[in-house]
Amino acid sequence: MRRAAAFFLALASAAPALALAAYDANGVALGGNENDIKKRFPSAYCKPLEWKSRAADRRCDDAKISLGGIPARVTFYLRKDAIQAFDVRFETKELDRMMSLLRARYGAPASEVKEPIGKSGEPVRDLYNVRWEKGGDHAVLTAQLDKPRASLLVSRGNFDEEIYRVR
Repeated sequence: MRRAAAFFLALASAAPALALAAYDANGVALGGNENDIKKRFPSAYCKPLEWKSRAADRRCDDAKISLGGIPARVTFYLRKDAIQAFDVRFETKELDRMMSLLRARYGAPASEVKEPIGKSGEPVRDLYNVRWEKGGDHAVLTAQLDKPRASLLVSRGNFDEEIYRVR
């Protein structure tokens, strides 16, 4: 009886850690390294960034991946051999399948908004924006529903603000 109680106590104390599991793309998670990328995506091409950034110093691209059966492209951004972000691009027509996959992997989103965008007098387009947050990590799916490609950017801290900041 004591062993069972100890087991359940250990399981309960691990639950918060399980809830904060890292975001990943086919098992390659934020915080991983370039070797993790090469193991899972052997055709990924890695090179130094072409611009100076505090957010990353290298990138690895793979143009033909499958994320949960959905054809996609991925770019991983690394700083000091640690993955700081990854960007998955996929066809907007796969949006429903991608959302089902992401809800299963990442849980319920912190926010989900579908809103019209456009200037007055111009045709209005629908923008779909979904955000997940876990600690300092976040995932943002953005899709203009009339455009062919959508994007999922998963990153740490203020990566999205720092990556293209002019120095």
